[in-house]
Parts: sequence; structure tokens; C-alpha cells
Amino acid sequence: MNEIGLTTGDFTTADEPFTLFGDWLEEATKSEINDPNAMSLATVDPDGLPDVRMVLLKDFDGRGFVFYTNFESRKGGEILATRKAALGFHWKSLRRQVRVRGDVEIVSNEEADAYFQSRARGSRIGAWASKQSRPLESRFALEKAVAEYTARFNIGEIPRPDYWSGFRVVPRSIEFWKDGAFRLHDRVEFRREGDGWTRTRLYP
Repeated sequence: MNEIGLTTGDFTTADEPFTLFGDWLEEATKSEINDPNAMSLATVDPDGLPDVRMVLLKDFDGRGFVFYTNFESRKGGEILATRKAALGFHWKSLRRQVRVRGDVEIVSNEEADAYFQSRARGSRIGAWASKQSRPLESRFALEKAVAEYTARFNIGEIPRPDYWSGFRVVPRSIEFWKDGAFRLHDRVEFRREGDGWTRTRLYP
């Protein structure tokens, strides 16, 4: 370990990005105070303007990075229109970031159902009660909707709404960045080439 607790070793020689990302996320889980799986999600609206917000990564593997949302929300509509997105992870405690750019696919119903049922009951109620991104007349209107769905689903399982599911960002490129002295950072970009990846070291 070095003076700020980072694992030694040259990450710039990694052969593929997903194992490296898993290692970095595992380290972040131990050092970040809140939400090491938080990521910025960038999309483009119908006018061509970029849009960004924070969401939570819920799963990742060799296929890509998964998060869940209301498909009728602003980000849901923007993604469904373009099927493209970018992600940004920043772990201040480790002085690292990861950038992901790629295409977007919808997760299977089985994946979405399994994750939805793993959520807290109140969060499942909230998925039904919230018309995400649309105008809300008052806080009372939201609380009333929560009460109505709480009564509706008082007994038994709460089904997943048809408009609520997951997106998987399938990366075309993944860039790893590590802070360096005097702003001489380390940057490595992986680009998908067929069934494999090319690795390029970048100037800071």
C-alpha cells in the first residue's frame, strides 16, 4: 500500500476492464463514506441538449453496467429514444474515476422482477406512487398516492409496474483515471474491438 492507502501495482497493464473495475469498486466500498456505487448518468434530450444526474449501479458483469428506473421518467424517455448513455464514477477517497460510454439495452423481465422484489417494501410502493419527473402539485398529493398504493398492496407481494425496469449500459469504451502528483495523472482507455478490448494509455 502507498501513503494514501491505494493498492500498488500498475493498473495500466490490465488486459480487460471489468475485472479492474470490480477491484476498484471493492476498494471504494471500503473507503467511501456513502454510496460507492453512485454514478453520474449522462443522456441527451430531444433538443440535443445533454442531461446528467446521479443514479446507483445495481449490478455489473462482462455484459455491462445495470441500473433501474421508471421508464416514463425524463432519463427513461431520453434513453429509450437514443439507446445511448455515458456513466461517471468518482471515488474521492481513492482519487480515482471511471468513465463509461456505450449503447443501452433493457434488462430481462426476470432480472427486473428479481431486483424489484429485493427492494424495501416502501421503495416498491414508491415506484407505483411516483410519476417520476412529471409536475407534482404538492407534497400532499404524493403522500396521498403512497397511502392509496399502501392500502392497495396491503397483503402479499407487490408486483413490478410495467413502466419500471432496468437499463444495461453496454460499453464501447471504459476509461480509468488515477490522480498523480502535479496533475500528471494515469489514464487508460479500453475500447471494445470485436470480442475483445484494446488498451491505450492517454496523456493526462
